[in-house]
Amino acid sequence: MTKTYRHGQILNLIRSQSIRTQEELAQALHKSGIEVTQVTLSRDIHELGLVKGPQGYQVQERAAPPEEPAALGRAVAEFVRDVKTAQNVIIIKTASGHAQPVAVALDREAWPEIAGTIAGDDTVFAVAPDSRLALKAREKILALLR
Repeated sequence: MTKTYRHGQILNLIRSQSIRTQEELAQALHKSGIEVTQVTLSRDIHELGLVKGPQGYQVQERAAPPEEPAALGRAVAEFVRDVKTAQNVIIIKTASGHAQPVAVALDREAWPEIAGTIAGDDTVFAVAPDSRLALKAREKILALLR
C-alpha cells in the first residue's frame, strides 16, 4: 500500500462522510483494508493539510499559486474545440496534442461532477457519476469558453 494511495483514500473518506477524530478515520481506513498507526495517520493529516472543523476533518482551502490563477480557464479557452456528453461521460475535443493539459487542469479543480479523466492526444474523457452531473459539468466547461 503506497502513501499516495492511502492519502487518496483518506481524502475520499473525509469528502464522503463526517469524520471527527483520528480514531474514526483509522476505523474507516481499516474497513477499507488499510491499516495505519496513529503516528502515520497524524503525519498524513498534516501532509494533506486537513483541518478539523465543526463537521469533522476537511480539506483546507488553499489559494491557487500566483502563476496558475485560472489554469482550467486558460486551458479550456486555448485548447478546447468541442464538448459533448454520452451518458455519464463528457467528451472534450482539443487541439492535437493538448488533451493532457486540459485533463490535468480538470483533475486539479476537483469538481464534484467529475470522478476522473482520461486523456489521449486530442480527446479527454471525463467521467461523471451520472448523466445529470455530466450535463452540469459540460455546462461549466462551456461557460469557461464564453
